[in-house]
Amino acid sequence: MTITKRDLVQRIADRTGQTKVLVRDIVQMFLDEVSSELIRGNRLEFRNFGVFEVRTRPGRVAQNPKTLEKVSVPSKRVVKFKVGNILRDQVEAGRKDVKRKPEPDAD
Repeated sequence: MTITKRDLVQRIADRTGQTKVLVRDIVQMFLDEVSSELIRGNRLEFRNFGVFEVRTRPGRVAQNPKTLEKVSVPSKRVVKFKVGNILRDQVEAGRKDVKRKPEPDAD
């Protein structure tokens, strides 16, 4: 099953009592900030969830399987995600009732 941004916005709006418009704007701002930081090459750590970081995949020589011709593949930047321990354990256990402990204010 695929969950879209629209689905997440609806769920969050239902749980918080906020309007879908407000929740949609907040979710989009969050995604924009994550994207901006990754574009800058910064590492994002979401404790208990995981870490996003940009790595450079080195260039290499590949082979076209049809023609067997050698092809040079340039290096490129890719986004990597490393799942956090708690999320990994919950996914392995098939838990859907994710309980989160309150985090200190992010002031």
